[in-house]
Amino acid sequence: MASVAARIVYTDLDGTMVGPHGSFWHTASRHLTGDPATALLDLHRAGIPLVLVSGRTFEQVVEAERIFAADGAIAELGATVAWDHGRSLHRLRGDFPEGFGDRTPMDAMAELGIVEQLIAAHPGRLEWHAPWHTTHETDALLRGRVDPLAVDAWLAERGAGWLTLKDNGAIPATSRMTLDEDPRPPRVFHLMPRGISKGAAIAWDLERRGLSPADAVAIGDSVSDLEMAPTVGRLFITANGAAVDGMAERLAAVPNVTVTDLPMGEGWTQAIRASL
Repeated sequence: MASVAARIVYTDLDGTMVGPHGSFWHTASRHLTGDPATALLDLHRAGIPLVLVSGRTFEQVVEAERIFAADGAIAELGATVAWDHGRSLHRLRGDFPEGFGDRTPMDAMAELGIVEQLIAAHPGRLEWHAPWHTTHETDALLRGRVDPLAVDAWLAERGAGWLTLKDNGAIPATSRMTLDEDPRPPRVFHLMPRGISKGAAIAWDLERRGLSPADAVAIGDSVSDLEMAPTVGRLFITANGAAVDGMAERLAAVPNVTVTDLPMGEGWTQAIRASL
């Protein structure tokens, strides 16, 4: 894998930096490995900042930032950019209407009843991503098997075109889910204001740091991670993300993307090694 000198690395967490059940110490096939930890240590020793970029909440990503000794955190798919261990932050509003004032996008969605209507319109195919959805402020965290483009059209028909449904990757089916039986794995979705993305958050953070896109590398595994591509010099997608149905066509349209040979943490290690 060809190397590229990076001055900063932005990385997704789940399915990318961490593998099964959020473990940093297991491969996709659940074998123990210390390779990602060694690569992380080498990145720190090289003085290259690492920023975590995730769909997790602000509190969750800042805690992970401390654990991995990262230099910043971007939460809720780009809604919040944090640094100085979470003591300083910037919130992106995107297309969130000004008419809602200081209320959060989740407050606005609750007032409109839009999530309940959306779930009712897709019985057995969409539900809250419980129990992790409860503390999100900017996005409604959902899971299921729906077409995001069809949902966006549904939202526009109801005057809620300022919202969009973002695909954040596949997850294993579990007994807590009430979705219809289907051989396809369910996916995590974020219903959130348009204009908020991982890419927009990275662009803002790079400007704050006085860096250019050419200085940055990003690593991810999902459709939502492709939004990082225009704001960095090189985007790595781990092999598990590239194997998802329909991803090959999307990757073909991204000129600065590289697919790792290995999935999850092992692929993440390859990307880090290529960035040193």
